[in-house]
Amino acid sequence: MQVSSATKHGITTIEFFHPQSNSLPHELLESLAQEIHRAGMDEDTKVIVLKSGGDKTFCSGASFDELAAIKDEKAGLRFFSGFAHVINAMRKCPKLIIGRIQGKCVGGGVGLAASVDYAIATEAAEIKLSELAVGIGPFVVGPAVERKIGASCFSQLAIDATMWRNADWAKRKGLFAEVHTDIQTLDESVERLSQILAQSSPDAMAEMKKIFWKNTDHWDELLTERAAISGRLVLSAESKSAIGKFRKK
Repeated sequence: MQVSSATKHGITTIEFFHPQSNSLPHELLESLAQEIHRAGMDEDTKVIVLKSGGDKTFCSGASFDELAAIKDEKAGLRFFSGFAHVINAMRKCPKLIIGRIQGKCVGGGVGLAASVDYAIATEAAEIKLSELAVGIGPFVVGPAVERKIGASCFSQLAIDATMWRNADWAKRKGLFAEVHTDIQTLDESVERLSQILAQSSPDAMAEMKKIFWKNTDHWDELLTERAAISGRLVLSAESKSAIGKFRKK
């Protein structure tokens, strides 16, 4: 489990990795939020690329081991606040963030894809908001996803929590800006755009980002409130049973 960061020619690449399909335990979430904040404040960084390790799943969402270990509402709030911190770090970051989405996105992974400013994906990047299937809901990532694809498409994903939508669906709905046939062409497109943005006006991009994220100034409070809802629901007998079944798979 790790988060790494490297800057070259004005492009800062932030990569997260977890051996369990790039799942997101609390420690990784907090490290990711810190790295995004740091890159946003770094004068040498002109543009950020967010990626995950490996060539399969981009992000499988919350760590089931940590979900199962939550014993009270305080612990639940702490865990789900990790997702809030990452989304808010991306929202407040004055640098444009390109998402390199090489594979499937589940739950919180969809939230990450929705929170980058420009998502470039492969055809393998199917998406699913699976939270209802484990007795909770996509409360924390919901505002980010709804902002990108609209209330109707967000509700479709949230309600049918076991159905995968393919990358073409995600592109047509506005989650992905581009979809490529393979990782090689994905990387070529990420490299092309990041190099162009690294040579663009930092002030202009920062002002553009403010416009892209208009009407979200209340998200610090909103996402914390949403984290509390998830933190309460994850303690239910239904949620504990569902999480236990998923861990056995």
